[in-house]
Amino acid sequence: MLKDFLKKKKRYATIPSERAKQEVPEGLMTKCPSCRTIMYTKELQKNLNVCDSCGHHFRMTAPERFDSLLDVGSFTEYDKDMISQNPLDFPTYEDKLEADRKKTNLNEAIVTGKGTINGYGVVMAVMDSRFRMGSMGSVVGEKITRAVEQAIELNVPFILFSASGGARMQEGVLSLMQMAKTSAALQKLSRQGGLFISIMTHPTTGGVSASFASLGDYNFAEPKALIGFAGRRIIEQTIRQDLPEDFQTAEFLLKHGQLDRVLPRLEMKETLTKILDIHAL
Repeated sequence: MLKDFLKKKKRYATIPSERAKQEVPEGLMTKCPSCRTIMYTKELQKNLNVCDSCGHHFRMTAPERFDSLLDVGSFTEYDKDMISQNPLDFPTYEDKLEADRKKTNLNEAIVTGKGTINGYGVVMAVMDSRFRMGSMGSVVGEKITRAVEQAIELNVPFILFSASGGARMQEGVLSLMQMAKTSAALQKLSRQGGLFISIMTHPTTGGVSASFASLGDYNFAEPKALIGFAGRRIIEQTIRQDLPEDFQTAEFLLKHGQLDRVLPRLEMKETLTKILDIHAL
């Protein structure tokens, strides 16, 4: 009996080998940066890139945003082939643009087009932070302006999802001019009685937050989105005061009257449909 006992093999915890680790497909799992929950990436995508455990909103690409809101087969893209030039001969700018085109399969930091949301016609623009951090150059401003003009011509609401680090430094003052151009186009839409719904996502900063992103008839933001003009450190150094921990978050802006609502992504389509239904009467 003692012999049999001694013959039994002891069980030890093993550490996965490098080969075993490599056999797990890359991108299969995603860890939530907020609650640290590990989940299947496909399940996360089915939930519109929102963590099912804590509600953390992962960033969405422009194609994902259109797919989540527009009726199947209704989308027609505008100005797809419009690309940026290098008017200031900024070193390596063209190389960086080309690298972003290959990485994102987009020609610029914004996608615009028309479609329907539960049958209601809209013109929609979505910024994509993967491309030059969603920075606003001449092409971004031009595509927004043209999209607004299409909304006026079609007599449908204009919806814009912003996600941007601000004006694009490689285009200098030409980038800053887009603030005025897009704002003027939205003023024209307003005078024609058109509807503009602005949804700010993480992050919406710099010249974008200081221009078209804040000019909506409805100004919404996704939960905990960073929204502001200058950076936190710059403001603290300028005013020589410590800022609240939640400063420049969507919730802080809502509390101080700069937003109409913090709108969770899973409620987005239903809420937009209700607004479109009201304004269609």
